[in-house]
Amino acid sequence: MSSPRKTLSIGARGRRFVLEVPLESPDGFGGVIRNYAAGPQIWGAIEMLKGDERVRAGRPEQAVTHRVTMRYRDGVTAAMRLARGLRKFAIRAASDPDGERRHLVCLVEEISL
Repeated sequence: MSSPRKTLSIGARGRRFVLEVPLESPDGFGGVIRNYAAGPQIWGAIEMLKGDERVRAGRPEQAVTHRVTMRYRDGVTAAMRLARGLRKFAIRAASDPDGERRHLVCLVEEISL
């Protein structure tokens, strides 16, 4: 009998991402400068969830959120981001949906640099 859970086939994870980890260095004024270093390559599936427009600093800005599903891995946090070519995705949340350490679902927001 098949499980009622919606599962994602391995073949659906056909997009390659690079997990970027933050590197912080002092800025000389008591703050930090955050850069990112390329980490491991990850295969995942990406699905657009929502797109809207907001105003930031008096300028319109698009906000597009996605769900990225990948094989489970420890240590992924909201301080990290995913890159796919020139596209960058800030990780807003990462969770193991069923607690079985098989999948990791990241809610991400596409950022423009």
